[in-house]
Amino acid sequence: MFPQFSKLTKKCVNYVLGLFSNDMGIDLGTATTLVYIKGEGVVLCEPSVVAIHKDTNQVIAVGDEAKKMLGRTPGNIMAIRPMKDGVISDFEITEAMLRYFIKKVHNRKVLVRPAMVIGIPSGITEVEKRAVRDSAERAGARTVDLIEQPKAAAVGVGLPVEEAAGNMIIDIGGGTTDFAVISLGDLVYAKSIRIAGDEMDSSIMEYLRKTYNLLIGERTSEEIKIRIGSAYPLEEELNMDVRGRDLISGLPKTVTVTSMEIREALAEPIQAIVDSAKTTLEHTPPELASDLIDRGIVMAGGGSLLRGLDRRLAEETGLPVHIADDPLTAVVLGTGQTLNMPPRVRRRLVVPTKLDF
Repeated sequence: MFPQFSKLTKKCVNYVLGLFSNDMGIDLGTATTLVYIKGEGVVLCEPSVVAIHKDTNQVIAVGDEAKKMLGRTPGNIMAIRPMKDGVISDFEITEAMLRYFIKKVHNRKVLVRPAMVIGIPSGITEVEKRAVRDSAERAGARTVDLIEQPKAAAVGVGLPVEEAAGNMIIDIGGGTTDFAVISLGDLVYAKSIRIAGDEMDSSIMEYLRKTYNLLIGERTSEEIKIRIGSAYPLEEELNMDVRGRDLISGLPKTVTVTSMEIREALAEPIQAIVDSAKTTLEHTPPELASDLIDRGIVMAGGGSLLRGLDRRLAEETGLPVHIADDPLTAVVLGTGQTLNMPPRVRRRLVVPTKLDF
């Protein structure tokens, strides 16, 4: 009846609840979600996994507890990763996951309405951006700002993004790899491909299935990648015993695989990342490209930790390649630092909000 009154009431309620809330920066990743609390730093790093009961849709576990259930649940329980390729694939489950993380970092308080800055891939659509905003707001956010992940990563690793100079960053996450050249606080050129850590895991699973008739799960594939995976020949090649199920006999089976085999398995996704890095450089204006000769390329995200990937990129591009000091937290640190910026600077970094008419 009095819409202006209800809007004013809502603002007042949000303001009061905001006094009891800690503003949050979130790296809402396909594989892992990290949370930064203003004034405290990174307080949470958990898998983006939710376990639900199929019949009731009741959430049973979130994060670490839910990941332990992947591939090990009975028929009536499902472990779901609600983020796919860096975007929301299940709106309600993402909302439940965000609500759980908000409560966890606020020590289970109920009446909290934090302001949020959330990192998103640079190549997602307006509809996908809207889904992230809506999920966060329904989970309890007071306000939601979105920032492209490569921009957040650049801020998080300390690159001088506000200067009139070229800064190139590659952020290799679970679902997407983002490439960006940044100058004067904005993206000069950006490219996002849906090939990253998950695609590497799938390539390893497919290789073992074809070569050894061995069926393995996501967790085993990820462990192989971490322990013996590489993008460049190693000085001393590694090997690992892998357990899975024989596709012919259906019985448990163990095979020994080498780092050379896993490098062969990873060849296609690695080449896609290298080719996209070259494309990004080809689209960079000459003056900014000349800056990169000295500054080089900075890598962030969990995928940048793959052995020899920095060396492979340096060899293919002819530029120095540096891995961030803590690549796993680069994006979430960038979202956290954005929370602390003056409004004028912050507006230049975050994605503009589209007004609905």
